[in-house]
Amino acid sequence: MNTYYKYYANVFLAKCTEKHDKNEVIEVITKHGKVNDSIVFNLIFEKDNFFYYSIVRADGFNANEWAKRKVEKFKELSHKASNKSTEYYNKSHKMVECIPMGQPILVGHHSEKSHRNLLDKSWNAMGKSVELSNKAGNYESKASYYERKTEEINLSMPESIDYFEAKLQNAIQLHYEIKEAKENRRHAYSLTYAKKIVKELTEKFNLAKLLWGD
Repeated sequence: MNTYYKYYANVFLAKCTEKHDKNEVIEVITKHGKVNDSIVFNLIFEKDNFFYYSIVRADGFNANEWAKRKVEKFKELSHKASNKSTEYYNKSHKMVECIPMGQPILVGHHSEKSHRNLLDKSWNAMGKSVELSNKAGNYESKASYYERKTEEINLSMPESIDYFEAKLQNAIQLHYEIKEAKENRRHAYSLTYAKKIVKELTEKFNLAKLLWGD
């Protein structure tokens, strides 16, 4: 049985009991029992008679596709909440449309109780409308957040080699420019930060090559 093993942020390897060849399609089971057909890339390491391979889903599902599903989910929730908000808004106004504009509560009159009840119900309905409107806005914000992630490249994708190579080259160039010309430094730690970024991107580029390189 092949299972998933978390290796790095966003990166899961296939933990296998047998050796496999590059480009071989194998079944990998999740902790919830779902089986995914996956394409084998590289043997990353061996430990305790298990073989750990970098893999991608054979059906093309990845972090970008997962983010797209999140976008669809939150947009749908936002749409439903927005519609419900409108319903409560209209309900709130309909409840008091029989009361003349500016009509005060006639204390002691037989209409006092019903007048107060209508105002309370209208107020509660308006409160629900505002609550649902806020929910719709929150769902829309989440949809926007995941929408940005639909284009992100991370180490779980073979294309991360080219992506992090380009990022690293830009970081190296920036580090060089800051190092050579003090006027390019925005603050005292500019060079330190630039060096740190180069180090981090070098690590990611090397890891991308290990995972997905030939």
